Amino acid sequence: MTLSTNERTAKLEKMAGAPLDLLVIGGGITGAGIALDATVRGLRVGLVDMQDFAGGTSSRSTKLVHGGLRYLKQLEVKVVAEVGKERAIVYENAPHVTSPEKMMLPIYKKGTFGRFSTSLGLKVYDFLAGVKKEEHRVMLSRKQTLAKEPLLKKEGLKGSGYYVEYRTDDARLTIEVMKEASDRGALAVNYAKVDELIYDANHKLTGVRVVDQLNQKEYRIFAKKIVNAAGPWVDTIREKDHSKEGKHLHLTKGVHIVIDGKRFPMKQSLYFDTTNGDKRMIFVIPRDGKVYAGTTDTTYSHWPIDPKPTLEDRDYILAAINGMFPSVHLTANDVESSWAGVRPLIQEEGKSPSEISRKDEIFIANSGLISIAGGKLTGYRKMAERVVDTVTKQLGEETGKSYPECRTIAIELSGGHFGGSKHYIPFVQEQIKIGAEQGLKKETVARLVKKYGTNSSVLFHYLRTNREEAISYQLPQELLATLQYGLNEEMVVSPVDYFTRRSGMTLFSINEAKKWAKPVMRYMADQLKWTDQQKEHYADELAASFHDASDYGAASRDSETKAV
Repeated sequence: MTLSTNERTAKLEKMAGAPLDLLVIGGGITGAGIALDATVRGLRVGLVDMQDFAGGTSSRSTKLVHGGLRYLKQLEVKVVAEVGKERAIVYENAPHVTSPEKMMLPIYKKGTFGRFSTSLGLKVYDFLAGVKKEEHRVMLSRKQTLAKEPLLKKEGLKGSGYYVEYRTDDARLTIEVMKEASDRGALAVNYAKVDELIYDANHKLTGVRVVDQLNQKEYRIFAKKIVNAAGPWVDTIREKDHSKEGKHLHLTKGVHIVIDGKRFPMKQSLYFDTTNGDKRMIFVIPRDGKVYAGTTDTTYSHWPIDPKPTLEDRDYILAAINGMFPSVHLTANDVESSWAGVRPLIQEEGKSPSEISRKDEIFIANSGLISIAGGKLTGYRKMAERVVDTVTKQLGEETGKSYPECRTIAIELSGGHFGGSKHYIPFVQEQIKIGAEQGLKKETVARLVKKYGTNSSVLFHYLRTNREEAISYQLPQELLATLQYGLNEEMVVSPVDYFTRRSGMTLFSINEAKKWAKPVMRYMADQLKWTDQQKEHYADELAASFHDASDYGAASRDSETKAV
């Protein structure tokens, strides 16, 4: 079963046609993980999200499947141990969207970490996280540190710790989990908002009323169990259920900025103390010719759809970079794009945003609503396991039926069917050979395989057949192939879905996104048969997303609209 955009209505009708075993509210990484786990265990599963898949927090992270070194500093030993082990599982199951990234932790006189404490901390980290022997931390001298990153501040530098994190594309990781769940039978639909909860005479939750946000058509969907995995909107659903009591969410905002690698030619990923004395740490990571840096961590109290970076957020990160790289002299004009996300943490009184634990927790309401809150991207699979354990335990007690235990530890994700990470590079090399024999450019094949993994053969099919369409719409064949794949396999509904979450162009190559916006919109309008009103709506939405991502209003929204 594909995630075709044209199958949205059929999936909603199927969900409404007969009661589900489980309905998941929320299509971020946690909801997708729950849908996959439950489907693998034999449950009939539906999932709805009022936005696009990964439209909230799950496309706005630091894009690391990391072991949470900073949580060791807060003595969150259990969190470090769990997410450290989980990142290796994510890598094995989806090596095309997850890759090892050497990270440097510089050590300075009077810094937070001394050489001994860094060495010990990283050693404990290696142990707790179950890090492979070949990826264990190495301590570097001052000279070795500067050899790896000459732009670093030299004053007071004593050396560094060198360890491994895992870089990911968070939105693509989410969509690969969702596609795998869909391939196995889960019914997942984006832009379908839960507008009302439905109860029986005993006030037990039995279903929801869902409104398709594209045409306002309503559906009544019933399920034996309903899980609220709505991320920053978990408490909104709990309020609808009248069960928001006791613990609640504390939302914090994290911002990242993107700078062209020519302007900031650093090569080595770093994790370092800010130099302003606030005891926070910042990641700076090179990626595909760009460098991105973040994150901030401030309390956020607004409606969490599309949080905006502020001038203060941008300047905070720039000051951190300039403090650690004093020769680069970055200014606001160097920021190409940015993104902001909201972390749905569980409130802990008296703690600052940076101190609040990233642990997850399950809340079970008297109505039967099961809510999952907190947690981290890296730990999504274990969070899903705990939720589905709860669901199957309840179903077992009610029906006498037994359900298998979690098996997702060995379930390869969509695009990740290599037979393990050790087969990934040979697969890429083999596909480059096959592509060359079919007349495809080596660079094009390499890019597509590294992004789409074992699904890349579908992209190659589009490349072999879309030449005339590409000429007609004045689009590069490779870009058109990814757009066709997005519409047919990844439920792309709007241009923002494609440019921001499926391709990442808005974040990491915004000028390219602006360049191709018009023909992409024209192609989508023809394929999806948009009305004039829809064309105008999506043009405005895309212009707003470009505006919000680029330089904090330096360009007017009117001028961006003209670009599309």
